[in-house]
Amino acid sequence: MISLESYGWIERFGGGPKQAQYNRVIDSVPPSQILTSVVTIYEVYKKAKAMRGEHVALEAVAALGHTTLVAVDQEIALAAADYSLQHGLHFSDALIYATARRYHADLYTSDTALRNLPQVRFI
Repeated sequence: MISLESYGWIERFGGGPKQAQYNRVIDSVPPSQILTSVVTIYEVYKKAKAMRGEHVALEAVAALGHTTLVAVDQEIALAAADYSLQHGLHFSDALIYATARRYHADLYTSDTALRNLPQVRFI
């Protein structure tokens, strides 16, 4: 299992400079083997809509819907709070990281706030 922080999906759908690297990661596993926090859906939709419009944002969300979606529950919320306190993470980063850790998934990102954490693969 792998997980992608919002940055990776935004690169993939937005044609960013790291798009090819994220495409290789995403295309290396079946969608069912990619964990996606509901927080990521929020962030991707918001950014894609602001950058490229609602139609593109909805297409991005539809693609994310083929991955394994994970809701925030009490266990993830408490773990996220602990990671936030331990590592100084912002709310969304902590929730996405806690989701990946719960399922022992490597988290792919280019967000420097997550760079040196266990199970993070920095691109």
